[in-house]
Amino acid sequence: MRRDPGKGRPLPGSGNAPRTGSGAGPVVRHERAFVRALPLLLIVVGVVYDVSTPAAFTAAPLFTAAPLIAAPFYSLLGTVLVGLGTCATVLVLHFRASTTTDVEAVTEVLTVLTVAVLAVLINRVVSRSDEQLASARSIAEAAQRAVLPQPDPRIGGLDVAARYEAAEADAFIGGDLYAVQDTSHGVRVIVGDVRGKGMGAVAAVAVVIGAFREAAEQESTLEAVAQRLERALAREGTRRDGLDDFEGFTTAILAEIPHGGGPVRLINRGHPGPLLLHGDGRLCVLSATEPALPLGMGELGAWPDRADESEFPPGAMLLLYTDGLSEARDWRGEFYDPAARLGGRIFPGPDGPDALLSTLAEEVRRHTGGGTTDDMALLAVRRPSAPRTDAR
Repeated sequence: MRRDPGKGRPLPGSGNAPRTGSGAGPVVRHERAFVRALPLLLIVVGVVYDVSTPAAFTAAPLFTAAPLIAAPFYSLLGTVLVGLGTCATVLVLHFRASTTTDVEAVTEVLTVLTVAVLAVLINRVVSRSDEQLASARSIAEAAQRAVLPQPDPRIGGLDVAARYEAAEADAFIGGDLYAVQDTSHGVRVIVGDVRGKGMGAVAAVAVVIGAFREAAEQESTLEAVAQRLERALAREGTRRDGLDDFEGFTTAILAEIPHGGGPVRLINRGHPGPLLLHGDGRLCVLSATEPALPLGMGELGAWPDRADESEFPPGAMLLLYTDGLSEARDWRGEFYDPAARLGGRIFPGPDGPDALLSTLAEEVRRHTGGGTTDDMALLAVRRPSAPRTDAR
């Protein structure tokens, strides 16, 4: 079913004067620097307190806190130096007050020395934990590169950028997916979201991407690619245990962009509609003409896939995303609306796709206060205003 060129749902305010969509610069965080300076600050404050108060008052709590705070943030050498410096400071203060042999003075020195030794032990434990975490992160990064490799910035004469934002800290992959494939039929794209979490979802992502890359090269139509993915998920469902056998599905949007020009063809399987950002700031939501069920739900009924076509002029950019973007909530429970936020904004040049995704990621972090509850996959494809020498 052909859609009239440029047909979509225009967004209010999309005709506003364009504004460059550069995201806010990275927020400079001073907390870690302050914590690293805190051990020395505590020693200085302890000295001032001890000198300016009567002998009955003690700054021992400040001196004992210094090496403990240094332990998780300093190197081994730094922690040892802070501990020795604290002990030396306490000794000098008691020597100055001629109380070195007093019971209270000896007790204070032994207390600070004991805490300094414990701080060194804590530093060693934290260092080993950091090494294990770094190893786990390396493994997760390798898994991400294997399952969701970063696409080249230039594919088939198009400018491309992709980004995956995990909801959980130190997590790299989940149930969201994207892939871009340059074929003899044009540049074919998929963005999807697998139901569920954990390793089962990651396994389904691998199945979908593998099936997509094979089908994108072999099938002559985008409709046939969608059907290949349907069959691949059906086979996967028979091998998965538990609830996924009956309810496993993947929402997805498939796109086909012909080389050299022409409309973009879209098949939407229960996924948020992509956005088309024109070079002058106008924006359209490319909603599906006929809504369809997600991939993997073919047992509920068979129907032919029909691709919609929309104008994709030079200088325009296509944004595909998962619901981690459109369902991000702020503290009031209000959703982040990418269409309303992007209307009237422009992201010019070959770096436009990357600038767009950086802007979205930063705005979502601000909207949610940094605490998203769902993974987010973003993919932006821009058709250059002038043909590129690397175009296929």
